[in-house]
Amino acid sequence: MKRLCTTRPSVCAALAVIIGLSRVAVAAPPSILGPIAGLTNTSPGETAVKNVTALNNAMFDLYGDAGQVFQKNILAQHPLILGLFSSAGGHLILYRPGKAPLDAPPVPEVYQLLKSIGHSTMALSEVVAPYLDNPANQSWRPALLAYRSRMQSALDSLNATGMQSTWRPACRDILGNNIAFMNTMAAKGLISTVDLQAFAKLQAPLLKEIVAWAAQTQVSHWMGVVAGWKTMLGPDWDKTYAASNTIYVARQNNVLFSVLAQYFSKDAINDRLLLIETMGFTTTPQEMLDSLTRIISDRSVGEIFFGSYHLMDYELMGGDGRAAILAEDAKRGIQPALPPLVPFGSHGWPMLIAGGSGPATLSDLK
Repeated sequence: MKRLCTTRPSVCAALAVIIGLSRVAVAAPPSILGPIAGLTNTSPGETAVKNVTALNNAMFDLYGDAGQVFQKNILAQHPLILGLFSSAGGHLILYRPGKAPLDAPPVPEVYQLLKSIGHSTMALSEVVAPYLDNPANQSWRPALLAYRSRMQSALDSLNATGMQSTWRPACRDILGNNIAFMNTMAAKGLISTVDLQAFAKLQAPLLKEIVAWAAQTQVSHWMGVVAGWKTMLGPDWDKTYAASNTIYVARQNNVLFSVLAQYFSKDAINDRLLLIETMGFTTTPQEMLDSLTRIISDRSVGEIFFGSYHLMDYELMGGDGRAAILAEDAKRGIQPALPPLVPFGSHGWPMLIAGGSGPATLSDLK
């Protein structure tokens, strides 16, 4: 130490400070920090876990940064169609390399009229169902009377809409039956199960009719739009991607996806034509683009690391998870309940296709 201090005074001074500090007791924090001050003890194991799991958290930031580049490259090379759910019968957008996005014309307005009238009966059942056969509870009256007023306004305005004259009688009957049912409930001061069942039986055939008309209107419109876009794109159609969003209840027989499938080859299903499940009915175009970008970019990762382009379309641990479940079932004496294995890149429909017995459409129901 003596020799070091002689030749390197700055080092000697620094060491002296360090040695001095080691002999000084740690000062107590100011009183104003009392409520929050204190020694924080973190074990080496806890620190190690945080250091390792931080890698996974950082992955999402890296995905986001890379995704912006991938999305730009995809849109520069491939046409892309987004089929977005909406209360107006859907929203289709065509993206073409080097051109502004093209919004398709909306579904004819009559679709919204039919859908609104059909939903009015469903909404009415929501108003009354919690109060069945409970005359002591009259809290349903304000909501029912307010909705009755709206129903009457809709009925009074029906002839002024652009709805086809042949469709108006059924719509008028539905609205009139709704009003009559509400008047009966208000007069009785009671919502009875018997009355509700009779009302439902009366409305069901009419509802089936307008549901069919709404479907015909929506499908005819979108078939025409997609046919026009396919002609417009010409040979580029064979490298076009398309995606439609859906929530759980709309994934089976999804209208927008099914329409798009009519113009894509079967081999395009789950390859260039995708059904993306979401938590909400509506999804923004940017959210759909981000999801589609992630799917396409992950495929390249699967090819690079595992030699399978569509591997990352599936739960990566799914195969090993399936094997683990089968092993656990055997140990526990459980009969396995698993779907059949399908190969990566299957072109099977992304909805339920197992079949079975029982009605499958409204027209099948008695």
